[in-house]
Amino acid sequence: MTIAKALTIAGSDSGGGAGIQADIKTFQELDTFGMSVITALTAQNTLGVHGVFPQSLEAIEAQIEAVLSDIGADAVKTGMLFSADIIGLVAQKLKKYSVKNIVVDPVMIAKGGAALLQEEAVKALIGELLPIATVITPNLPEAAKLLGRAEMQTIEEMKQAAIDLHSLGAKNVVIKGGHLTDGPAIDLFYDGITIYELETKRIETKHTHGTGCTFAAAIAAELAKGRTAKEAVEKAKSFITAAITLSLDIGKGIGPTNHSAHRRL
Repeated sequence: MTIAKALTIAGSDSGGGAGIQADIKTFQELDTFGMSVITALTAQNTLGVHGVFPQSLEAIEAQIEAVLSDIGADAVKTGMLFSADIIGLVAQKLKKYSVKNIVVDPVMIAKGGAALLQEEAVKALIGELLPIATVITPNLPEAAKLLGRAEMQTIEEMKQAAIDLHSLGAKNVVIKGGHLTDGPAIDLFYDGITIYELETKRIETKHTHGTGCTFAAAIAAELAKGRTAKEAVEKAKSFITAAITLSLDIGKGIGPTNHSAHRRL
């Protein structure tokens, strides 16, 4: 049988809730064949990130070449890329293999506050990855960082940020509104023409580790299966809402989302 193929280029989370591990679980749940390129190893659990160990450019390049030269990918999702050099390499390889669907999750800061992207890498992300992105998925702090402005507090500020990020080259922009504290959980989707508000009831739980990775991976999986960007984002929104609704109370800190929850709701 044939199957849609999705590749994640991201960091490994030893705690299993985010990064490569979350992406592969999401790909599997959404009936896509998951593959991985590990950019960094992290020593991580529900209490935070205790160490970051970037992989060499040689190791990252070898992984990408091995996967794309043989198996190929119907969609690629990028997560933690850590440095400007890694971003440059990844962008170069995605162009070389003419990857059609690219989801860029601009991972910058872990839930516990640890920096996952070097300061000088932000410019590389803007200059090299955003222009080839099919969808970018920043949360509010990440969107503010990319645009060099104060963090957004309102839906109207989010809408303007979506327009401004689109002008940097990304074909479609998702801004995740989970950091807003009042009202329902609203994410924005902008395709360059229309801004759509994707609204769900806000779920009261602290166990949200890996939500951004999982959401972006779900978008990539749906794109790999041939959905439009808007359809993929809507499907991914339902998937992550279920995963948060039945999030897992494991560990001593912030637990992960539940990647199989969509089968139970």
